[in-house]
Amino acid sequence: MTTAPDTSSSILIVDDMEENLVALEAVLGSLTQKVVRARSGEEALKAMLREEFAVVLIDVLMPGMNGFETAANIKGLDQTKDVPIILLTGASVDPNYAYRGYTVGAADFLIKPFDPWLLRTKVNVFLDLHRKNRQLAAQADQLKRLLTSDDHPGGDGPPPGTSTTTTAPTATAAGAAATTARADAASSPDATAPPPAPSPSPTGAGSGSGMAGHPPIPPEGPGAPAPSEPPPQPAAPPAGDASRLAEIAGQLAEVELLLRDAKGADKKRLADRITELEEAVGRLMVSRGT
Repeated sequence: MTTAPDTSSSILIVDDMEENLVALEAVLGSLTQKVVRARSGEEALKAMLREEFAVVLIDVLMPGMNGFETAANIKGLDQTKDVPIILLTGASVDPNYAYRGYTVGAADFLIKPFDPWLLRTKVNVFLDLHRKNRQLAAQADQLKRLLTSDDHPGGDGPPPGTSTTTTAPTATAAGAAATTARADAASSPDATAPPPAPSPSPTGAGSGSGMAGHPPIPPEGPGAPAPSEPPPQPAAPPAGDASRLAEIAGQLAEVELLLRDAKGADKKRLADRITELEEAVGRLMVSRGT
């Protein structure tokens, strides 16, 4: 089974000599990635502004803009500053070349003639890192969209999948139901029967204020106690929102761990942003009573 090339992770090779470009293409051909040529530093910068690259291989000794200047210009652009650079040079070079290459922001420095297996291994590491960074960025963007949709739900009705709670009948409705039942009893054929004996009133008076089998009616007036009402029932948070917030919090924690294992200042900033999102989710869960 053949492996389809990953067109999202291209490789840029920069050299002013045709034979060196052909040799690099032959070494990198087994990685199944797209390889783009550039014959000068100016041509390399134009190519990097046109498309995205996972890694760049630059020859140090080139006429005009040499490899060090090309690498410095790449690191100076916001669009290309995070692209890793591997500098290539001949055997008879200044011993300070390696130090100078790392100073301008190169990730690695190889001296020709180099081992083809070693070059493929180094390039493959940067390709894997590029793919993982794209996956993490996509997951972070998806989580941000989920959090935004939870903070600003659409519509006035409850979200789909949530259960509605039934509230207990109020005291007014209960009293109306009791009054209707007494009126129905009075209009029935048994209404001609003598009324039951009145129950003694709480004050000991001869005339009772209540009927047998029913609680006494509280007295009315300025000194009468206020009627008691049933305590309000706390509204339970929707089960769908609670489970969704818990799932988002777990995904944020997983992405944060992956980002902190990666290298680079951008990864740390993104990890800090994920931490802020985790705290926002926690506050939202507390405010909803989950």
